Parts: sequence; structure tokens; C-alpha cells
Amino acid sequence: MKKFIKRVFVIMLVMILFVGCNNNKNDEVVVDEKQDDVEETIENHTSNNVENNDGNIPYVYFTSDISAEGLLRIYDALDKKVDGNNVAVKISTGEGTESNYLRPELIGDFVKLVNGTIVESNTAFSGRRSSTALHYQVAEDRGFTKIAPVMILDENGTMELPVENGKHLKATLVGDHFDDFDYYVVLSHFKGHVNGGFGGAIKNASIGFASSAGKHRIHTAGLRDDKWLSYQAKQDDFLESMAEAAKAAADYCDGNIIYINVMNRLSVDCDCDPSPRQPTMADIGILASSDPVALDQACVDLVYAAPDGEQLIARIESLNGQHTLDYGEEIGLGSKAYTLVNIDD
Repeated sequence: MKKFIKRVFVIMLVMILFVGCNNNKNDEVVVDEKQDDVEETIENHTSNNVENNDGNIPYVYFTSDISAEGLLRIYDALDKKVDGNNVAVKISTGEGTESNYLRPELIGDFVKLVNGTIVESNTAFSGRRSSTALHYQVAEDRGFTKIAPVMILDENGTMELPVENGKHLKATLVGDHFDDFDYYVVLSHFKGHVNGGFGGAIKNASIGFASSAGKHRIHTAGLRDDKWLSYQAKQDDFLESMAEAAKAAADYCDGNIIYINVMNRLSVDCDCDPSPRQPTMADIGILASSDPVALDQACVDLVYAAPDGEQLIARIESLNGQHTLDYGEEIGLGSKAYTLVNIDD
């Protein structure tokens, strides 16, 4: 009965979200059903089980300290560190002044610590980041050029990263500067997404890395390198294409890649939305792992555990967002099972 009530509630909430998304961006949805709290979920996954982990289950590290210091601590806790002279830190520079992109004051000390270059790719829709010149101006206006060098990966052209045994993609298309770096940090703002249900490490390592044409390719599940809005793929095909593109990037990096998700400003809308809805849930923390599937799964689990995560849960479920993680595990991108290590303890 409880599952039935929850399912009915989610369906009603999805209807509210889709009908009111353009005119009621600041409305809050109030519900009576309370889920398990975040602390219990952290404890359950932490005790599941650090002592009994035989090395086959990936570790995901967690801190509730969303600050420059917290980001440094979560990196220090990782079982894998940046090892290379040319380090790229992939972020989203955000669309519009209201975007919830990760601010320079939060990430600056970390980027300097790893001697990183902030990298981005041009978008596949009209906006201030759709051309290289405008994109560089956005990075400067946001203050990113003050903390590190910035490079638009596809400013001079593209290159293909092969997808092994892909169901939809034979290759993903990234900027040709992708090959300039010998280590990647995928630094993502975890939030909702209008196409994928949620955006985290996998989205940032697939659509985020993809050139403008590559973004079209992923959205159309390999059918086109342009006009994805007219040729949008079936939902699950699109989600699977994201996982395939993220695996191509991980395979090409050959282990020289780590992933960090920041769970603050948890809007149901992506940082690519210039006017995202205000978050209706509290910030949660920063998580990091060398496994993008485990990392995103841990973030999704924490959203489900939060007492105020109803809107974001509805966005994830309405777009079958969990399927990205299911398929990612199926193709070997990572593991949905994980051991959570709470570094605040």
C-alpha cells in the first residue's frame, strides 16, 4: 500500500512539475510522507561495509562541508590522486546569471592545488556559451580566469573517442584539445536535468565533454550531429548514449580520471538553464570517487533519503534517470554498489 501511495503521489507531482514549470518556478510542493533521513543513509552505506570491502566495491567519499576547505579534504581522502603535468578540471560555466554553477570561490583552491586548467565545451543551443569567443567571455565574467587558465576544448576542432561495443554510438565527439591533457578531474554540480532527470558525473563526462556536434550526437543516440531538438532520440536511447559517451572518455583516459560531485543548490533544473527553479531542498555535501556510476548512484540515494527531495525525485523518475546508472553498470562504466566513507566522522 505504501508503495502504491508513493507511486500515485509521484505521478501527481510530475503532472504539477510539467504543467507549472514555466509559470511557477518558485512554487514549493509540500508533502506529508517522510523518507529516511540523510544521516541514516550515510550510516547504512558506510557500514556496508568498510571493514568487509575486498577491493571489488568502489569507495565513495562524503563530507557535509560544502566549502573550499571541504573540497580540499574530500580530494585528500580519495584513494586516487591526480598524477600528471597537464591536468584538466571539467566544470560547467553555467548559462545565465541565475545559474547554480560551482562558484570560483568554492573551487579555486582545489583547482590551484592540482595545477589545473579549467576546461569546457561549447553548447548545442543558442546562448552565451554557443560560440568560443562568447564562452571565453562568460568564463572571464564569472571569475574563472582569475583562478586558473581556461580552455574551450572544441575551439579549434574535434576528435572522436571510440565507443567499444556501443548500442547507439560508435564514437563520441569531443574537442581536439581533449588530447592536450594527461589527467582529468570531472568536477560536477549535482542537480536535476530537463532531459536526463539528473546531472552529475556521467552527464559532465559525456554531454559536458562533447563538442557542440557531439552533444547533438548524444541527444539523437548517434543519428545526427546537428538538429537534436528536431531529432530527439527515445528517452532510454538518449540515457544509454550518455553512458556510452562517458565510458568512451573514461576508456580513453585509461584510469587517469577522477570524479567529484557537489550537492548544493539542488534545483530540479540544470546549470544550462538561465532561469532555474529555486531549490526546495537543503544542501547535502560533497562526494568523490574514481567510479562515476557509484558516485552518481550515491548522490541519487542521498536525494531519495532527504526529507525534502520530492521535487528532484519526481524529476528523476519522470525521465527514468536511474536507467543511466543501470546501463552504465551493464556496459562496465562502473558499479551501482559502493561503500560510503564519511570523512566527517
